[in-house]
Amino acid sequence: MIIAVDGPVAAGKGTLARRIAEKYGFQYLDTGSLYRAVSLLMLREGRDLKDLNMAADVAMRVEEISADDPDLRKESTGNAASVVAKIPEVRATLLKYQRDFARRAPGSVLDGRDIGTVVCPDADVKLYVTATAEIRARRRFDELIAKGNDVSFDEILAELKTRDARDQGRNASPLKKAEDAHLLDTSKLDIEAALKAASVLIDNRIP
Repeated sequence: MIIAVDGPVAAGKGTLARRIAEKYGFQYLDTGSLYRAVSLLMLREGRDLKDLNMAADVAMRVEEISADDPDLRKESTGNAASVVAKIPEVRATLLKYQRDFARRAPGSVLDGRDIGTVVCPDADVKLYVTATAEIRARRRFDELIAKGNDVSFDEILAELKTRDARDQGRNASPLKKAEDAHLLDTSKLDIEAALKAASVLIDNRIP
């Protein structure tokens, strides 16, 4: 079984996808971390994020970055990833990696921006997780403050809206809801309520 979880930044899709994978014993892949890894490698090596050929080459080395690397979660890495993700050559390189992962037994949960539309269009269950921009910005702001970062809510909201526009407006695999995806608005849902709603949809597809 393949479960696709898409949605904009800070909508809660990553947390939900991990909980789904834990509940059903499936493999989990945060596809956004792949683009973050590419951008992190390029930043560390002083590369131009808009260098198409270099970005494509670096994408082939994505496993050099550990999933536990704390720099993957930095705002600067996330914003850089949104730039790198616009490059078709990078997306093509990482597409095969994601599709190979999706076929792992006994099942897989992938979260990202284009899982249900491009990576796994035939996924058994597709979820599009979203929330208002203000709610998402508040979640990210609270997360960063809890980690000791000195940030401004207004700046976080502005950056989030910029990333939304970039993700939705890019030519290569833009962020959008698949026609057959189930919309899950988490603006007023905690993780337990979101997991319960998702589980009902998944259980209905399990033989």
